[in-house]
Amino acid sequence: MFERILVAADGSEHSLRAAEKAIALVKGNEDAVIEIIYVVDSATSKADVLHNRGSIEIANKRKERLAGIVEKLDAAGVKYEIKTLHGEPGPTVVDYANEHEFDCVLLGSRGLNRLQSMVLGSVSHKVAKRVKSPVMIVK
Repeated sequence: MFERILVAADGSEHSLRAAEKAIALVKGNEDAVIEIIYVVDSATSKADVLHNRGSIEIANKRKERLAGIVEKLDAAGVKYEIKTLHGEPGPTVVDYANEHEFDCVLLGSRGLNRLQSMVLGSVSHKVAKRVKSPVMIVK
């Protein structure tokens, strides 16, 4: 059914649930690959530079954010790849998803209320609107 799934992750509980759903979707398909992308925006990048001593420490901190997802993928025995991208999360996920062929794109819903969504917008809303592949938003 699903051969290639893209999961946008930030290390939050929402992205962990999205990864769990991706694992469930590929269960039993040994050819399936889940690709995890972690998008670093400018604010996160600046904070990482200010709070860490060097690029190796920054890379290790970013790996730590995705450790829960990696543990789940390893435990399930699923093939996966992890990529770190730089840019604004919404457009970066959209561009990456549209440049590659995925059977489905999964991401967690942060749970903004209606006013917050209207004023701020949301990554999940932007992705769902603009990605060419089917998109699943996991609550």
